[in-house]
Amino acid sequence: MSDTPVIGVLALQGDVREHLIALASADALARPVRRPEELAEVDGLVVPGGESTTMSKLAALFGMLEPLRERVAAGMPVYGTCAGMILLADKILDPRSGQETIGGIDMIVRRNAFGRQNESFEAAVDVAGIEGGPVEGVFIRAPWVESVGARARVVAEHGGHIVAVRQGNALATSFHPELTGDHRLHAYFVDMVRASG
Repeated sequence: MSDTPVIGVLALQGDVREHLIALASADALARPVRRPEELAEVDGLVVPGGESTTMSKLAALFGMLEPLRERVAAGMPVYGTCAGMILLADKILDPRSGQETIGGIDMIVRRNAFGRQNESFEAAVDVAGIEGGPVEGVFIRAPWVESVGARARVVAEHGGHIVAVRQGNALATSFHPELTGDHRLHAYFVDMVRASG
């Protein structure tokens, strides 16, 4: 892998464009990923926010679910935000009917834990490993992590709830850093991808 890793953004649904911009600003070659052959060409992947049930159904429809599970299990770096956090969870506390996950992080996630759309908010969040002070987190129908297993490490909390977790090459936040103009979390993930090469 070169100093400029190729990082995909799962482009089935959700805020794909914002992640592509944030990754490019963090010196990655960012591209949308919709098909298994595109997934095979990237060094790492962002699973964006959106609607987790819809995303899991579209991933199955596009033949992406198993390839995603295989790449994540094999150690491909992956970063999930909001719905992406839900998809990277090994278990969802309150899944919708037929909802599946990619898995990869030993955590139990509660969907829409911070409330409905009209209860969305922004907050400063201290994230372990991110220098320069707190990041601005945008919480939109955000999940939180109920519990983590022995392999996962909590890297941020807000209001007494776990909102960011890392396990090996997998990172997840319940908030949207791509909507703030602060690209430090994306730069952190790009460094994770570089270190995995």
